[in-house]
Amino acid sequence: MGLKVGVLGVGPVGEHIVRVLGERRFPVDGTVTVMATSERSEIINGVTIEVKQVNENAFRNLDLVFFAGKEGAQGASLTWADIAVKNGCAVIDNGGDLRMRPDIPLVIPEINMDAVKKATRLVCSPNCSTIQMAVALYPLHKAVRLRRIIVSTYQSVSGHGGAAMEELERETAQALAGESAQNNPSIFPRSIAFNCIPQIDRFETNGYTREEMKMVNETRKIFGEPKLLISATAVRVPVFVGHGESIHAEFAESLCAEKAIKILSDPMRSPGVICLDSIRDSSANGGADGKTAAAVRCDPLERHYPTPVDLKKDEWKDAVLVGRIRDDSTAPNAINLWCVADNLRKGAATNAVQIAEGMLKRELL
Repeated sequence: MGLKVGVLGVGPVGEHIVRVLGERRFPVDGTVTVMATSERSEIINGVTIEVKQVNENAFRNLDLVFFAGKEGAQGASLTWADIAVKNGCAVIDNGGDLRMRPDIPLVIPEINMDAVKKATRLVCSPNCSTIQMAVALYPLHKAVRLRRIIVSTYQSVSGHGGAAMEELERETAQALAGESAQNNPSIFPRSIAFNCIPQIDRFETNGYTREEMKMVNETRKIFGEPKLLISATAVRVPVFVGHGESIHAEFAESLCAEKAIKILSDPMRSPGVICLDSIRDSSANGGADGKTAAAVRCDPLERHYPTPVDLKKDEWKDAVLVGRIRDDSTAPNAINLWCVADNLRKGAATNAVQIAEGMLKRELL
């Protein structure tokens, strides 16, 4: 017997939730009910879906609803979460309004699924940049406790929504045509085509942006480490999908790059992580001309490492890919690493669906 499932929001994240539910064969009774602030038709996965208008009665026949957009004057969760729960729904919220509420679990299934209890009816999924950093670092934190994190992100425009993807496409076309790219300041504060913007979300009084403080506060909550030292710089880059992060991690005890690679290469110790960090074989066949990058550039130390393009591979699309793991020569018990993840999938839709799968497995739905 399946569950009556709804998705509130039809932007990139909402569309991906519908797609991931189908891919992972989540037990849906009938079809997924898609809702937004107004009725309309949308094409999702090549299929035309009739989007229903969200209202107080929309949740009465649903067992589970995913909040995927900003539907409502105050945001989806602030507007509709209490109503959905009162109507008997379990809610998994991808929005940011309730994540730091102490009474609401903030969950990455590979880390803290046990935070969801029988009485839990509302669960929050973390910010996309938080998820990939936490998945990459938690196995190391379990082995040798983290003391400090310094992270710089390279975040794709899809993290801002569909309008941002259209903005990058439009500005890029203008730039390639020799025109001056005219940015829409309601989307990005500066032109994004062939540019990097060291600002994501609004600034706080401490000089950091909200996106940066999300990484600090959410990671502390998920890890159960309220005093963990974290400093973040979040940068928007002209990539459509896939976030990258450069992470400096310091530990309370000794941890070298070799040991970190061993831990992150073990699927039992590091669920959700794919470690791509080794010297390339220059004798192996490579690109269209049969030569590898190492052979072409005559670099015997050329290494494997992940990039956002690798996330297009079916076997890696929902993983956090980690590479460039190396000892930090300037600090004891410290390493540097690089990770990438699909911000629309593991950074949002897949993580939310995995939470639902975990609740179902534990008979909490």
